[in-house]
Amino acid sequence: MMAAYNSEMNRRLYTAADKLREDTRRADGGAFWHSIHGTLCHLLWGDGMWMSRFAGWEKPTTMVRESDNMIKEWEELRSRRIATDKKIEEWVASLNQEILSKDLTWQSGVTMREMTLPMWVAVSHFFNHQTHHRGQAHALITRAGGATGDTDIPFILDFEKLGLL
Repeated sequence: MMAAYNSEMNRRLYTAADKLREDTRRADGGAFWHSIHGTLCHLLWGDGMWMSRFAGWEKPTTMVRESDNMIKEWEELRSRRIATDKKIEEWVASLNQEILSKDLTWQSGVTMREMTLPMWVAVSHFFNHQTHHRGQAHALITRAGGATGDTDIPFILDFEKLGLL
């Protein structure tokens, strides 16, 4: 459900941001990652970092402090977002209770130490991180005059199609 929500909300954000001028997407709106473009870059960076831990994806080479400038061109950012969301959905489809109950250990660049958490906690954080920063991007897009439509899970996901009902 959360992978489907992630993909749909990213489609909505990018569709709304596509309608804005480039300088508007890059304007510092006072968010943690500054601009719409910067926030969306950081989201892609975070997804890549977590998926490198979860599934062996190539780890982003950009440092977290510079993740808002990881991708310069809007078209490349948008196309990489689409490809990443597809791969996340495929990975989530491979998860099961056994995988989620195991521990995940990684070297954290934030805490500068080895961390271990149950996989289900790390995956929950992964999706929460996305929601958190998408909310910031949503606020910046809305302030700039863009609109994404509904953002609530019950109103945008087809639970029957997802096999959840």
